[in-house]
Amino acid sequence: MAENFAPLSISQEAAAEAKAFNKEMTEQLRALPDQWSFPPSVTRERRLQGLGAFPIPTYSENAEELEIEGPHGPISLRLFRADENSSKGVIVHFHGGGFVFGSAAFQDPYLEEMAKNTGLDVVSVEYRLAPECPFPQGPDDCEAACHWILNEGASRFGWSSFGLTGESAGATLALITALRLRDKHGMVPFKALVLIAGWYDIGLTPSARLWGNEVLFPTTRDMRMFGKHFLMGEESPEDPKISPLYARLEGMPPTLLSVGTEDPLLDDTCFLASRLKSAGVDASLEVYPHGCHVFQSFDLALAKLSTQRIDSFFRTKFGST
Repeated sequence: MAENFAPLSISQEAAAEAKAFNKEMTEQLRALPDQWSFPPSVTRERRLQGLGAFPIPTYSENAEELEIEGPHGPISLRLFRADENSSKGVIVHFHGGGFVFGSAAFQDPYLEEMAKNTGLDVVSVEYRLAPECPFPQGPDDCEAACHWILNEGASRFGWSSFGLTGESAGATLALITALRLRDKHGMVPFKALVLIAGWYDIGLTPSARLWGNEVLFPTTRDMRMFGKHFLMGEESPEDPKISPLYARLEGMPPTLLSVGTEDPLLDDTCFLASRLKSAGVDASLEVYPHGCHVFQSFDLALAKLSTQRIDSFFRTKFGST
């Protein structure tokens, strides 16, 4: 079943801004030290100090910290309430970072706005990171968090409708989690799934292999290093439990896939869109001209357009206004 891979139409101003941003980001990244010359723990600390591609995280006072039990120990959750008296729905979010970097707390402004604009609560999951906690610990945490949200969390907060989202490795984990719930628990509970620039073939699709050393992150080397840290055992990257591009996809919820044209994971999103369509899933693909990897993280017109369309997708699928 064919999919439309044509990029969205955007304004000349948005295109010019995105191209200028990519150039500036490339120059900035070239000036930074090699992140793999430090242990991952040091690079994480540098990112907290704003010594990387991403700005210093902005933390919201409106986030409610929760802690639940997981198969490998406690799991922290970060909750944003849309309206404590009316919201009956919740979106579960998994952050990106190549399974090695990132935090549930690094997207507070984005997730707080999502709660406000969709009228749905949002929960971000602090899953365990590699290499200290390699596969399957991160996916196990995500599965356990969703299981809690669907059961104890639903009873505690009154949730009756559920959505799921993530960006980069977080999108990978979102799809893996949806598949685990279907296959292990017989559950297909989500009204909507939003996957932003996901990495669905850990063995690397052609666009990821051919990206090379272009420093508009992540490079091909970065992805190979992420995969090496994530898979510390004898696991095969082609295992559907690790690379969901190879999984059976029937029964997945309505899905919005979003990616930029200047992203080494472009093929991952386009290939997955075709596979979802072929499996009979209601899947929509949005390709943004000149968008770098997870461009939604930056103050760009392109990012505002994408987040508006994501929020609209959730409102539509949840039947909210």
